[in-house]
Amino acid sequence: MTHTWLDHNRNVLFGGALLATLVGGGWFYWQQPSSEPIQIIETAAPTASPPAAEPTTPPTATPTPAPVRVYVSGAIINTDVYFLPQGSIVKDAVEAAGGFAEQADPVQINLALELKDQQHIHVPAIGEKDPPPPIQDAPNPEPAVSVDAPSSSPAGGGAAPININTASLETLDTLPGIGPAIAQRIIDYRQNTGKFQSVEEITLVSGIGSATLEKINPMITVE
Repeated sequence: MTHTWLDHNRNVLFGGALLATLVGGGWFYWQQPSSEPIQIIETAAPTASPPAAEPTTPPTATPTPAPVRVYVSGAIINTDVYFLPQGSIVKDAVEAAGGFAEQADPVQINLALELKDQQHIHVPAIGEKDPPPPIQDAPNPEPAVSVDAPSSSPAGGGAAPININTASLETLDTLPGIGPAIAQRIIDYRQNTGKFQSVEEITLVSGIGSATLEKINPMITVE
């Protein structure tokens, strides 16, 4: 059998064609424009604004309650005016005055009663005659008594004279020249010495002289 040139060189031609194809494909690939890589950019989530602060109201200062002023007298250790906190009771006032004296009759007074400003707390003694009320509230303001007013005497048709043997501290305090301290001395005198036998005997109380007696003489009695 006769072999032609094509038969002898078939493999060479096939290899050359394949090589030409690869070279051409490679050249075509490198001629294409290069594309930029796709970049993924992450965006930050919007930050939420903090809530607006609510306006705060400054705290209001609470005023300190004024103390209660009470006058404690009678069968206690120290007769005086005492300043106690709001909400105090009669027992607190007695303790502030040093406690009960030996002759005190504590069952006659309500120790659990809450105090009020300007009260008079009188602790009665055992067997005390005609004691004032154990608890006396502050009197209502009354018009001032004129020293020279003739209407204060019975003859003038005015108010009845004050019996210094039975009058309370508040009533005695309304007399001109007699304050709470002297009024208490009058009460202490009649409790320790006995009832006044005459109006003039009031000058035996410390702090009351003839000038004071002259002012209050028309306004008092010993009935």
